[in-house]
Amino acid sequence: MTKMGGYDHRVAQFGVPPYGGSLHQNVYYADSDLCDVNVDTRKGYPTRAKDKDGQMLPWPSSFILMVDRGGCNFVRKVRNAQHSGAAGVLIADNTCLCSAGNACYSDPGISCETREPPMADDGSGSDISIPSFFMFKQDADPIKAELMANHVVRVEMAWSLPNPDARVEYDVWTTPTDSVARNFMKQWKAAVVALDGRVYFTPHMYIYDGIKSSCLGANGENQCYNLCTNNGRYCAADPDSNLDQGISGADVVGESLRRACIWKLYGEMDGVGEAWWDYLNEFMFRCDTQEYFTNLDCIRDAMAQSGIDSGKIDDCMSDSGGIEDDTPNYILEDELTAKDSRGVVIVPSAFVNGVAIRGALEFDVVFTEICASYLAGVEPDICSLCAACPDGHKYECVVDGYCHLWHHHSTNEIRNATLALTEPPTMSSFTTVKPAASSGTENVTADELRHSEFPTAAPAATTATYRSASANMKSSGYVLFTITMW
Repeated sequence: MTKMGGYDHRVAQFGVPPYGGSLHQNVYYADSDLCDVNVDTRKGYPTRAKDKDGQMLPWPSSFILMVDRGGCNFVRKVRNAQHSGAAGVLIADNTCLCSAGNACYSDPGISCETREPPMADDGSGSDISIPSFFMFKQDADPIKAELMANHVVRVEMAWSLPNPDARVEYDVWTTPTDSVARNFMKQWKAAVVALDGRVYFTPHMYIYDGIKSSCLGANGENQCYNLCTNNGRYCAADPDSNLDQGISGADVVGESLRRACIWKLYGEMDGVGEAWWDYLNEFMFRCDTQEYFTNLDCIRDAMAQSGIDSGKIDDCMSDSGGIEDDTPNYILEDELTAKDSRGVVIVPSAFVNGVAIRGALEFDVVFTEICASYLAGVEPDICSLCAACPDGHKYECVVDGYCHLWHHHSTNEIRNATLALTEPPTMSSFTTVKPAASSGTENVTADELRHSEFPTAAPAATTATYRSASANMKSSGYVLFTITMW
């Protein structure tokens, strides 16, 4: 079975997809929702031969497993499939999207869905290593029918690298009280400046839909008290879990709206928003305490220090619908829509070119993902300088323009290198770095080596030839060399 352009699908926000690669395997239909941890690998389709006990043989490795939607969340299904030996998973939708129209036929008594379900991580998916796709009903049903007719179906699951052009787009979901994202938010402005306009950023404030959460009661009253604004429409978790004092969920929503307005006026145009990043750092420095979190004098001071007109921000917050009245706020509504569309359920979360970042929201992780997402050959200079710098050193590299670890190795570890020669003399090699000014071929006697760089003595007749092996490190002041001892 083939379909021009492939089958429409959605990639799970958990598991480890092999970007740039593909998975070709026979697919088996589990004929189950796979919610039970005890997976029966001897059922399903196509049917197999039976063993000496009359039982159908298990699904032969390696295979892709098709599983019905429903009964439990996606993470549980894929985890159980992984434990049963599957190399990949296809979740077959059991409900039509209303937008599919006549292309999809719902089962009797089942209404269509207005929004597609996101394959979101429930917070426990870090142990899942296999990839999985969500297939819409109109595409999954014909494949399922072929399998149930005992026809062999071979599936290719392919992942293209998320690097379409010379500009990378990324977005981050967080909250003003998110302690996990705090260090990233403090450091990331350095990368924003160094990437020199070659990225477009969209920050998102994670809030809850109070109507869906029943905070806006049937009687029209706010049932969730100070967790919500706009009479229960927009809510956030209480950061200190104390409804009677400290920062409330409504306070978090209010600061979220303020940051959304600052971005709209000071960042949306160029996707860089230096003033927005400055405000975050000023706020965290001045106002990020229970006493000052909602203190308008402190907040306005943070905006002033960041070059932001607080009057314009106040107008934006008010004109969008405010947070006091029983009315919608269109900026916060947009945040809810974007959250549902992306399928974000965990904060902090980040996406680069539409692909969820697997790993913590840390400077090294995000910087590496962004640099890897450019079209080959058009990466910004800072990526060439710092992307290969070991984790834990990338931030310093971006700030200072060179990798500190490489510099440290060149000035210290090379001096402590040891050359081991055998008798009779044989050839041995190792790789090191020297200042770029030394590039070319340079003959050095063993005595010079002994007295200048290496503590281990070598026969006086021995020489070392430095041959340039790579010029990739020239931009940071160092060239890679291979030292060959004869």
